[in-house]
Amino acid sequence: MLMNKQITLISGPNCHLCEQAKEMLNPLLEEKHIQLKVLNVGEDQALFEQYGLRIPVVVFADGSEKGWPFTAAQIARLID
Repeated sequence: MLMNKQITLISGPNCHLCEQAKEMLNPLLEEKHIQLKVLNVGEDQALFEQYGLRIPVVVFADGSEKGWPFTAAQIARLID
């Protein structure tokens, strides 16, 4: 059975690091058939309070997190 895997990127408006993170993650996630869900701290007060000063942050299916800075290789290791 093929599982539909997903990771979440906590992002924000006008965040150039978030754009860098998305560009870096996209090829890796395509290769591994993982869906990227992007949540914007500008649209959710609770998210803003939790992550506003730390974005971008990757949140994995098990709830673990990896904050910036990170590399595609680090994310690949955390996914596997």
